[in-house]
Amino acid sequence: MNITIRPAVREDTATILEFIRSLAQYEKLSHEVLATEDHLKKTLFGDHPYAEVLLGFELDTPVAFCLFFHNYSTFLGRPGIWLEDLYVHEAWRGKGYGKAMLSRLAQIAVERDCGRLEWSVLDWNTPAIRFYKALGAVAMDDWTTFRLTGPALLNTAVGN
Repeated sequence: MNITIRPAVREDTATILEFIRSLAQYEKLSHEVLATEDHLKKTLFGDHPYAEVLLGFELDTPVAFCLFFHNYSTFLGRPGIWLEDLYVHEAWRGKGYGKAMLSRLAQIAVERDCGRLEWSVLDWNTPAIRFYKALGAVAMDDWTTFRLTGPALLNTAVGN
């Protein structure tokens, strides 16, 4: 393994979208991908970036990506990092790329004095769950994730 990990730049937008689509296909959620290169350019590289992306390369070949952003722990009184997506192309799995990407993200969390690095994983994704547990990650089984989208989000926004 000869991985180079670097922050993504605007010129990487097409590569980022390709990773997002590959992840969605793996998770059987391709029908939910609405992101476009224009959306990503605006939200990742515009005046107010909402998230950051790391790309992992084997020589010049993009093999892995992770998208993350800061959150905040009121209990710790410190920022944290939420890992939204981590994906390694299938041909490159099992070779240490995922671990290298998580290691780099953990380094960023430590450098930024974050108290936590958190993420979610689909409950059927047993290879990922085994991988995360092997790193020492702990499942937060007492918590349930909720989400508002579409009409429910709009109705809540207007007080209905």
